[in-house]
Amino acid sequence: MRAVLLTAHGGYECLDVRNDVPVPTPGPEGVLVQIAAAAVNNTDINTRVGWYEGGGWTGSFRFPRIQGIDGCGRIVAVGDGISTGRIGQRVLIEPCWREPGAPLGEVRFFGSEVDGSFAEFAVVPARHAHRIDSDLADDELASFPCSYSTAENMLCRSGVAEGERVLVTGASGGVGSAAVQLAAARGAHVTAIAGSAKHALLRELGAEATLDRDDDVVAGCGTDAFEVVIDVVGGDTWPALLQVLRPGGRYAVAGAIAGPVVPLDLRTLYLKDQTFFGCTVLGDGVFTSLVQRIERGEVRPVVAATFPLERIVDAQEMFLTKGHVGKIVLQVTAP
Repeated sequence: MRAVLLTAHGGYECLDVRNDVPVPTPGPEGVLVQIAAAAVNNTDINTRVGWYEGGGWTGSFRFPRIQGIDGCGRIVAVGDGISTGRIGQRVLIEPCWREPGAPLGEVRFFGSEVDGSFAEFAVVPARHAHRIDSDLADDELASFPCSYSTAENMLCRSGVAEGERVLVTGASGGVGSAAVQLAAARGAHVTAIAGSAKHALLRELGAEATLDRDDDVVAGCGTDAFEVVIDVVGGDTWPALLQVLRPGGRYAVAGAIAGPVVPLDLRTLYLKDQTFFGCTVLGDGVFTSLVQRIERGEVRPVVAATFPLERIVDAQEMFLTKGHVGKIVLQVTAP
């Protein structure tokens, strides 16, 4: 089968596009998915360049590895214990694999600890291949799993409710644009931070107010303005997010695209009785909830561009310019 192998940490030379990779075989309780489309994410690039190394944040990562945490396709074979009636089902692949009740540390991520969607076929535990009934195209469906489940998880963990004021940073990216939609679907009042050229689209997605990423958020919103902050940015301006978060407010984070080390004045945290949520592993039922929202049309895909699998370098280069809104997708097999 065609696949992209990550052979080492480094530059684009570590992405080896091959046509002779063996098709995997599903084991007990597994299914074989023919991948239709797969999206590009920060985690793909972070892993390639070794961003997670050295801090104890990596799992059992081994080279060569087929990356790709986002994937949609159809089940074409099943392992022992799985009904053959699942063959032919269109599925979204849950990116975070954890057995019910297992500790948070006992988790595998599609495309990281196990081979992922940058290939024509992938083996997936049957319970993590979610049947979906949707008229959306393959590239549109592939834009959902990682970013939208990350956003849904952040909103669930922080308990965003109807009528609350929510600030979303990095709102033009995959997770940010998903968070805008999902928060608005809950009836929250969303303020989105992104480059000014992207504000019109963010308002279409549900943001009631927008700020430029270079704006002073305290001057623009005032202190104690939000019940919840949804953050994927971090960086030097991070302390302002706690200033605009009200006493008793909740802060959820699932990324650090502007820098992972931030200055924290502990007095702000404890004197304002704020609660922090680090969000990586999906909570129980989060992905099922997302699939249902997609089927009901409560969220819409935002696809900036689609490339064939062989042009993965072009896709990652475009991704790194950060000039797009939404997701960049790889078409793996013909639609």
